[in-house]
Amino acid sequence: MVSNMKISTLIIDDEPLARAMIERLLLSRTEFEIIGQCGTGKQSIDMINTYKPDLIFLDIKLKDMTGFDVLEALSVKFPIVIFATAFDTYSLKAFEYFAFDYLLKPFSEERFYKSINKVIETFKSADNDNIQSKIYSLLEYMQPKVETTNTSQKTIPIPLKNKTIFIKTDEILYVMASNSYVEIFTKDNKYLLRNTISNIQEELSSPLFFRIHRSTIINLEFIKELIHSDYGEVDVRMKDMQQFRISRSYKKEFLTKIGLRK
Repeated sequence: MVSNMKISTLIIDDEPLARAMIERLLLSRTEFEIIGQCGTGKQSIDMINTYKPDLIFLDIKLKDMTGFDVLEALSVKFPIVIFATAFDTYSLKAFEYFAFDYLLKPFSEERFYKSINKVIETFKSADNDNIQSKIYSLLEYMQPKVETTNTSQKTIPIPLKNKTIFIKTDEILYVMASNSYVEIFTKDNKYLLRNTISNIQEELSSPLFFRIHRSTIINLEFIKELIHSDYGEVDVRMKDMQQFRISRSYKKEFLTKIGLRK
């Protein structure tokens, strides 16, 4: 226990399900006080500068900027930072050396509690100078790598009559098999591509994509909600209101992936 003072905590992640999981796990520990949540870099900079939390959970790849950009923009002392990432393109070795801690999504409850126990011990020791130094070193080491990664964003080529267009994979909401074709859906368009769902699954190698049925792959970032039936079945409703059944063979792995099952 950290005397009578609670560790003020801010959760920063652009995935609502990820924020909800961290919140649920933190609420089981009395040492922490969640003072806010946000899903964009701009919001997080304002909230950190205003509320000066002791601890932040910081997603590395936010929609409007990286977690490193957030830290660079702060006008207050760095809080303790636990990075969260689904992308192993960033150097995890660097995190181990420079950062306080990181959680590689999907993470287990055991790994999460190991991380926050480390926070409590650090908070007791009040070793703030060392935290500041480590974060400065991490930013100096990582920023060139982040810029390089962002300029080589993955795309999928789509032949259209006499031309080929390239769609960014992070703009794909879901993919559906259709005979010998696949239908690729983005927010504004649908594309027909002669390919198999298995081949597309290999191309969409990002942890953000998950196959929920033999004919359906979804982008986890575009989930709006889950719908549970009385018969143990689960549907996923996407942000465009399209609804899919999660097949029984994929359900357990899916719920584990999004943090609803150990």
